[in-house]
Amino acid sequence: MSIDTLHFTPGAALAGGLMIGAAAGLFVLLGGRIAGISGMLGRLIDTTPADRATPLMFLAGLAAAPWLWRLFAPMPEIVVAASNPMLIAAGLLVGFGTRYGSGCTSGHGVCGISRGSKRSFAATATFMSFGFLTVFVLRHL
Repeated sequence: MSIDTLHFTPGAALAGGLMIGAAAGLFVLLGGRIAGISGMLGRLIDTTPADRATPLMFLAGLAAAPWLWRLFAPMPEIVVAASNPMLIAAGLLVGFGTRYGSGCTSGHGVCGISRGSKRSFAATATFMSFGFLTVFVLRHL
């Protein structure tokens, strides 16, 4: 394995990780909620009366981030090497997995592990293992 040193940006990766960690920590400390994206989306479309402002602002911030990025730097080139049916199938499988696993990668991997949740450790180990396995099968077999 080799590292693409031309595009290797450890400083930006560290800064991004620190910002995600700080945002998740502040969200739980100030709002008492876990910053999991599937949970936010679930709260937004839930049929029971609830506070929808928080998940709406959270998801709007995610959608606005690329537009804010464009103010400071050019957008990176995005290349998707999959067909639309494959992307739809992948999205449905991810959606099913987040409901089945009681959370998404951000909820379990960032927020759950930082809280010491055994369920989140198991979920993160499972989805990371299957992610590695999928890449290995698709690229090497």
